Parts: sequence; C-alpha cells; structure tokens
Amino acid sequence: MFSRRGVLTASAAGIAMTASAAQAATFGNPDQPPQGAVNAKGPGNLVDPGPQYPAIANQFPSAQFPPATDVGGMPMDWSSFNIAPKRIQNGGWARQITQADFQISEAISGVNMRLTAGGIRELHWHQAAEWAIMTYGNCRVTLLDAQGQPYVADVKAGDLWYFPAGAPHSLQGLGPDGCEFVICFDDGRASEFNTLLLSDWFAHTPPEVLSKNFGVPAEAFAKIPLQNLWIFQGTLPGDLAADRAAVSKNASAPPHPFIFSLASSPPTRQNAGGDVRVADSTNFNVSTTIAAALVTVRPGGLREMHWHPNADEWQYYLKGKARMTVFNTGPNALTMDFAPGDIGYVKRNYGHYVENVGDTDLQFLGVFRAPRYEEVSLSNWLTHTPPALVVQHLNVDESTIAKWPSNAPGIMPQS
Repeated sequence: MFSRRGVLTASAAGIAMTASAAQAATFGNPDQPPQGAVNAKGPGNLVDPGPQYPAIANQFPSAQFPPATDVGGMPMDWSSFNIAPKRIQNGGWARQITQADFQISEAISGVNMRLTAGGIRELHWHQAAEWAIMTYGNCRVTLLDAQGQPYVADVKAGDLWYFPAGAPHSLQGLGPDGCEFVICFDDGRASEFNTLLLSDWFAHTPPEVLSKNFGVPAEAFAKIPLQNLWIFQGTLPGDLAADRAAVSKNASAPPHPFIFSLASSPPTRQNAGGDVRVADSTNFNVSTTIAAALVTVRPGGLREMHWHPNADEWQYYLKGKARMTVFNTGPNALTMDFAPGDIGYVKRNYGHYVENVGDTDLQFLGVFRAPRYEEVSLSNWLTHTPPALVVQHLNVDESTIAKWPSNAPGIMPQS
C-alpha cells in the first residue's frame, strides 16, 4: 500500500524534524514550542497594547515576562493581605485570606489583625487550631486549656502563640501602640469573621438559663450586649503578675507555655547567606498541628531547591523582595514575585526555591499543617547518591558533583 520510497521519505522527514527539535531545545530553554521572552524574536512580541494598569503589572515582572523554563498551567500560588478588605471596628481591624479567596490554600487560612492599645479581640474559641506570630508591638493573651488550666502571657514582636481547637482565649493590645499579628488556622476554610463568641452565646441564651448556670438572679444579666463585640476598645490591662494571680484560683498552671519566641530562638541552619529558625512540636510542645520556619535570605542569596514531604507550605512575606519558582510533574513550573504582606503557597512535595531579588534582607515565614518541620534538600539528596549514578542522569562530571553542598545548607551561598 506504501512505496518503499514514500516510507524512506517519511522516515527522513521524521528524523529531520526530530533533529530540528533537538537542536531547538537548549540549556535554559528546554520546551517545544519555545517559551519565554528570549524566544520572542519578532517585532512587537513583548508589547502589550491592550488595557492595563502598570502600577500592578510592574510588581510582577516574572508574570509579565516569565523565564523560558516556566511551562504548563500551574494554579496561582500568590495572594496578598494587601488586596484583602479590612473589617474595621473601634479597637482594631482584621483582614483574611481563606480558601474561598485563594483556591490552592487547602490546609491553611490566614488572618492579619491590628489591635490598638487596649483594643480587645473578645473572648472566643474556634473549630480550628490557631497559630500566630507577632509582627509589631505587644499583646496580652489569655487562655483556658482542656484540663481547666488558665494561662496569661504577654507577647512581643517575633513571638508565637498556639491555641488548640476549642480552647477559649482573648487578645488585647498593650501600650504604647497596641500590636499587629498574623494568624494561621489549620483549616483553609476557617474564617476569623465566623467564630464562637462569648457575647453571642450570652445574648442567645434565655435569662433563666443564665441564672441557673451562674447561680445569680437573671436581672444580673440585664445589661449584656445584644450584638457581638468581636473587636472593641477596652482599657489597658494591669500588671501581668496581677492578672496571673487573679486567674489562678483553684487551678494549676499548664505544663507547657502557649507562647514561643521564634525570632530569638537559635537557628537550625545558619551561614553567610542567611538562616532558618524552626518552631514545631519538638521545641514548641503545645503546637501539635502546626510547624513553622522563619527564613532570612541575604541580598543575592537563594533559599535552596527543596521540598516538604509532610505538608503544604503557606508562606507569609515579612520584608524584602522575592522570586519563587514552583515545580510539579507534567512538567509544570511557575515563577511569581512576592513583596511584604504577600502570601505564597506550595503544595506538599512540589519542588521550589526562593530568590532574594532585592537589595535588603528577605524574610518570610513557612507555615505547615503538621506536628514536625520536614524538608528534603535537592543538593543533599544528590550528594548522598552514588556519583556514577548522578553522572548518568545529568551528564555532569564527578568533579562537579564533589563541589556541591552536602550539608543541606538551607541558604546559598554558604560563604
């Protein structure tokens, strides 16, 4: 049915096409058809004549002009508190990013909250565990654990707290200027705007039941608020020791603190390129469902190529400018830019790295719904694999592999 000449001609054409494709795929430009600005040779390829808002577009150069190594259709892994509407009340405000706003964020939802000096986040509890880091000022926290043991403490910038699901608690800004903090819940759907509030329960309980429950006349509750307080302006609390003494009646103290000083804790990894500080259930004992890493990268440095085998990573960028590339099967690779107040998200086992692309220190948090922090370093894996096997995979010399870091440095360069 086919002539020998036709078959030979088709085979030759196939070989030529394969050769052409092989020649087109180069180091740093692996895909067909070629992608990235470097491959846009014609006039006008990089011009966007349509409607646009440069103030936003210029914040995301990696989205405007992705590297040629980006490929596929990864879900958006960027969001930001900067675009979240604030709920403002007398005493403070809050804004949040949940899975309803940020589809990829299945494991963690985030809240950014500000309390004035004396501002109170009313007594309440949640269906999810609450982990938080103080980013500014000072705050007093109160809590009662499941064993009926009360806890009162003051937290400062760089400190964490962890409240288990169902543990009732409160937050109050201290002098001189209150506080600001970021909360993570161990459920991507959890909302700060939908919590179990003390004022709501009182207002929706019959007075005679309140009377029986507390052993006082129903008239004692005649002035309770009929709407919830959520955030409200209060008076500054007194001395911490006095508050601790007031709550200690007929109760012992919890065996472990519900706060932890992450910023002043010893780094788990540190070199000239930066450092990594970890808080999980091994050193912050009460934090049984959330682990976290505070990462600092010096200018020009790189949070090395790695992945996390036990949980998704929810990121909060505290300062500096970052560019992150996330890699998944497919292949798929997506590069995005991050600035202070932004949120990143990396699914479990997705390879990624974070570059400091600014001229100041980059600092961000990685938060994980897991009891322990776990990480696999790409260079550590390859330098602990037989070199001959790596050579056959990557076509590099053994002498080159011998120069790769074999100590899971966390940050590069090491010196």
